Amino acid sequence: MGTMRTLIYKRTHKGDPDTKGRFGIHDCMGGIREYAFDAVIGVGGAGKEAVASGIDRRINWVGTGAQKHPLKDFRGPLVTFDHFKLFEEYGLDFWAVAPALSERMYRRHAPRYLLIDDASKTERAEIKRVLKLAKGAPPSTRTRLPRTVQCPPKGC
Repeated sequence: MGTMRTLIYKRTHKGDPDTKGRFGIHDCMGGIREYAFDAVIGVGGAGKEAVASGIDRRINWVGTGAQKHPLKDFRGPLVTFDHFKLFEEYGLDFWAVAPALSERMYRRHAPRYLLIDDASKTERAEIKRVLKLAKGAPPSTRTRLPRTVQCPPKGC
C-alpha cells in the first residue's frame, strides 16, 4: 500500500479545524483545501502566535480519508475526514516523531505547507507514522455551519 497523498501545513492558531473535525470552518488555508489530498497533518508553526497558543512545533491534528464539501462564499471546500484526531497543545513533538519532515518544515525560508509527490523513503515512513495517530479515531461530524465563519483579521 502506498502513502496517502498528504497535505502537511503549519498552523498559527487553534480553532480550525474545530473539535468536530471540520477543516475550513473558519476558512483557514483557503483554496489550498481544494488541492488533491487524502490526508492532512496540521503542525504548529514556530511564530509568536503559535507559541502563545502552545501549539508550536507539535502535531496538532491528523485527518485521514478526506471528503470535500463545497461552501458558498468560502475560498475552498469544508473538509471532513473518515478518521480525525485533534491534539492541539497536547500533540507530540513533530521533531521527535518526524525529523526529516520537520527539517523541511522548519528550516530557514521553509514553506507554509507541503504536498509532497517526491518524498524520500524516510519522509514516506514518517508520514505513515504520523497518520497512524488517527487510526481508529472517529470520523468528523458534518453539521450546519454558523452564519459568520471567517479567518481572524491577521489571517491564518
